[in-house]
Amino acid sequence: MLGITLLRASRPNFLVLAPLCVALGIVLTWRQMTALNGMHLALVLVGALLAHAAVNLLNEYQDFRSGLDLTTTRTPFSGGSGALPEMPEAAPQVLVAAWATLAAAAGIGLYFLWLRGLPMLLLGVGGLVLVIGYTRWLTRSPWLCLLAPGLGFGPVMIWGTQVALGGQPDASSVLVATIVMLWVSELLLINQIPDVAADHQAGRRHLPIVFGLKTAATVVAMLLLVSYLLLGIALLTGALPTASGVTMLTLPAALWVTWRLPHALHSTGKLIPVMGANAAALLATLALLGIALWQG
Repeated sequence: MLGITLLRASRPNFLVLAPLCVALGIVLTWRQMTALNGMHLALVLVGALLAHAAVNLLNEYQDFRSGLDLTTTRTPFSGGSGALPEMPEAAPQVLVAAWATLAAAAGIGLYFLWLRGLPMLLLGVGGLVLVIGYTRWLTRSPWLCLLAPGLGFGPVMIWGTQVALGGQPDASSVLVATIVMLWVSELLLINQIPDVAADHQAGRRHLPIVFGLKTAATVVAMLLLVSYLLLGIALLTGALPTASGVTMLTLPAALWVTWRLPHALHSTGKLIPVMGANAAALLATLALLGIALWQG
């Protein structure tokens, strides 16, 4: 029973995001004609998964201790896993698991720090700050809360993968990391909307709370449209291979999300399909971009 609670608290259904972002870093490194080491590939993937699980476990524990988990309305995409409200005596073990997974991720980071030097230190410290500080501190600032997830899965994870594997960020990876940052920040922003009342009561100050739901919907639309605009510019200028144009197949889904979201802000029932389409479009876009970069 405890094992199931720990697994649920790590939110395994969301952990697919980390491997997709790491895959982009791997492909971008491979395109630089860098020889890839199999053990290093495995360590980078495991480290990313551990870091993602750590932030989820910390979030679950802190939201339970603050009482937020007891007041939020859970959806498939927001509101936590519900694991600790159902088994509150497991809270200490969830905290231990959070710090253990973070320590393991940091241990992998230290190996790559020894191997690659200062660039790995900067990216690693940035990642640790985001993991440790997100729930407790960054959610108290609307703009930091908006940017933190995107920074973690975009520049930190993609560039960290490149540096760890012996590559280096270049114009292509700067573009890809920026686009991923916009996508992931948009994903977390839209998933905050159903939790506004509970989050406000718990002392959070993310963008939907501070500026309102209509402004949040506008920012969602802007992040999505700018990300596809950057992708289009990258294709036209040759910064990304022509095959990357396949990612534009998800643009209709993104446009549908921007159209439907303002009409679903005050109804969880209407919001859930929008959140689902948004998450599916994001994951599909990341996968398509990775495949296109590999093939192109």
